[in-house]
Amino acid sequence: MRNNFAKRLYELRQEQALTQRELSRELGVSERTISYWERGERECDFDMLIKISLYFGVTLDYLLGKTDY
Repeated sequence: MRNNFAKRLYELRQEQALTQRELSRELGVSERTISYWERGERECDFDMLIKISLYFGVTLDYLLGKTDY
């Protein structure tokens, strides 16, 4: 079941026209990990949430679905 984070991560990756492989290289994780996150099968740790928010230039609240901006 996809959660807010999974949906937002997928949308942000698509907006930047990145493949899961490209994003995985940028974040230093496996392509499979990106897939798990986007499907809502696994969660990432807090440090990785920060890294993702900085990479995409969004707030943690946005990334977690707490705000729409």
